[in-house]
Amino acid sequence: MNRNLAPRIMVALLGGLLTGILCQLIASSDSLLYQLLIHGASTAIGDMFVAMIKLMVVPLVFISIVNAVCDLDDINQFGRLGGKTFIAYIINTLLAIAVAMVACLIISPGENAGFTLSSEAQTTVTTQMPSVLQLIVNIVPENPFQALAEGNILQILFMALLTGVAIKKLENQDTHSASKTFRVANKLMMKLTLMVMSLAPIGVFFLVLKLAAIIDYQGMISMLSYITTALGVMVLWLFFVYPVVVGLLTNSNPLMFIRKTREQMMFAVSTASSNATIPVTYRTLTEKMGVSEKIAGFSVPLGATMNMSGSAIYITVGTLFVANAYGFTFDNAQLATLAFTAFLLAVATGGVPGGAMVMTGVLIHQMGLPAETFGVIVATDRILDAGCTVTSVVGDTAVSTIIARSEGELDEKTLHFEEVLPPV
Repeated sequence: MNRNLAPRIMVALLGGLLTGILCQLIASSDSLLYQLLIHGASTAIGDMFVAMIKLMVVPLVFISIVNAVCDLDDINQFGRLGGKTFIAYIINTLLAIAVAMVACLIISPGENAGFTLSSEAQTTVTTQMPSVLQLIVNIVPENPFQALAEGNILQILFMALLTGVAIKKLENQDTHSASKTFRVANKLMMKLTLMVMSLAPIGVFFLVLKLAAIIDYQGMISMLSYITTALGVMVLWLFFVYPVVVGLLTNSNPLMFIRKTREQMMFAVSTASSNATIPVTYRTLTEKMGVSEKIAGFSVPLGATMNMSGSAIYITVGTLFVANAYGFTFDNAQLATLAFTAFLLAVATGGVPGGAMVMTGVLIHQMGLPAETFGVIVATDRILDAGCTVTSVVGDTAVSTIIARSEGELDEKTLHFEEVLPPV
């Protein structure tokens, strides 16, 4: 993401917030100014921006997943090493979702926001939350074109994985050509995503303006509760869960893990992209943690694709915040369905800047909640996207180090080297 985009989004956020509050104070809801600015310009431009983001979802998910499978050196790599790494990444992401859900159930971010949910949207919510079993059955599409047209993310994921495996099964020359095509297509989608995100300041301004004009002070406090809840779970994962688990399983100092991943954290914050952080993650593992090149070369690209604990936290907290804000209560079956869907969407996020934001919008849309609610997600994305990227990439380092230890591919001298240095 453009470095200048973050401050521009922040300015747009503050500008939209102040303009909306001012409009709420000086103009009645029946006035011409209010109707033109809030129900006219803000609604039109905000909806157009949200539509542009939705436009990216289907090709982005399909192409990124196919490209990720094609990037595997050998589709038969999934032996003992692949199985261990795959399971570890899944457990990490599922635990992140579980903890995020517990945090949301305790803190209830957005509970007193006072947003109004229409009866039509309420019906949509009720009918679009199937059971976990039905969700699994529906993963296999009857009509691939219908799945693409309807934006059914789970079915698109299934088709993408199947397509990627089929490409890897082709003859060498054909595989090379097909893989190259999807690699170029993935770069194109990255560029298109950046182009759409370059318009984020405009979209954020009008989306936040409308929100600020219709919600009260308590609603603003609820928005802050969403940010602090999501960041709180991410900080817990970064500075407690990862260091402690790595320390226990590798017999090392948890503080050492934090020190050795500082560069990785800073780079992830600045890029907000798991893919862009791959070289730094690889160097951190091989040069600082003592992980062999064999393990790092396999686990890092796989982790950048599917170890999305940060995105899982982002999507889970964001969705539950919106549900709380509109007074919707999930029962146990719906929470299980939400967790399962959040997991699959988190894996589908890949290493694209703003990917977690897009997937949160997809889930919000599927729940039938108003599109303008997505303004809160977009407005706070730069802060939370940086946090979820750091959480995900440091998770790659943690899992890779643990796997390397279990495979006897960990250099103990390199791992403990920094511990014998005098404190700075």
